[in-house]
Amino acid sequence: MSGQVTVTWLGHAAFRVVSLGDRVILFDPWLDNPKCPPQWKNLDRVDLILPTHGHFDHLGNTVELAKKHNAKVVAIYEISVWLESKGVSTVIGANKGGTVEVDGLRVTMVSADHSSGIAEGGSVVYGGDPVGFVVQLENGFRIYHAGDTNVFGDMRLIGRLYRPDLALLPIGGHFTMGPLEAAEAIRLLGVSRVIPMHYGTFPLLAGTPDQLREFTRDIPGLQIYALQPGESVTF
Repeated sequence: MSGQVTVTWLGHAAFRVVSLGDRVILFDPWLDNPKCPPQWKNLDRVDLILPTHGHFDHLGNTVELAKKHNAKVVAIYEISVWLESKGVSTVIGANKGGTVEVDGLRVTMVSADHSSGIAEGGSVVYGGDPVGFVVQLENGFRIYHAGDTNVFGDMRLIGRLYRPDLALLPIGGHFTMGPLEAAEAIRLLGVSRVIPMHYGTFPLLAGTPDQLREFTRDIPGLQIYALQPGESVTF
């Protein structure tokens, strides 16, 4: 593995990743979230969008961003159909266990333990299952975005099969796993670098990186990057 990968947390579960090949990837692009800094709300370029499920705070600004930037979108099949109905012509439907090659990137869809529905017109449209993504960049660096999830035993398989170099894990609690469960997820994944997410956006999401550190004191070599919204880290 060589070269630089830049990961920027845009608040909540939204991340911007710039790969060694200068591909701009957005995970769960809810850029209207209250923690996203103003300078990151209007991006000048997006190449690939990866929404993990249909809830508004994850599907977010996918439609407008895909249309504006002609960005490819990899989504679970049911969400891909919904996006096409909204005029997104660049969507690639996939499902869990599948890998899609996009411009030198390998995007694998993996399981998540949550729910998925798209709020529309006062009702909820079926959005298929929630998922996570493992993205292998051009230099071999692998990023696992867990989406909204509880800890589940098959995270051990994700770690064994895909060996992520970096995991983006929710810790807020209430709607996802909190720090206690996220600590066990780290053990199952066998990952040594973690960026916490999905906390602090609202009072209900009360888990903190300090709590995660406390629950993972027994894990040697673990690096937890507690970014502020808009802050980046380079690998």
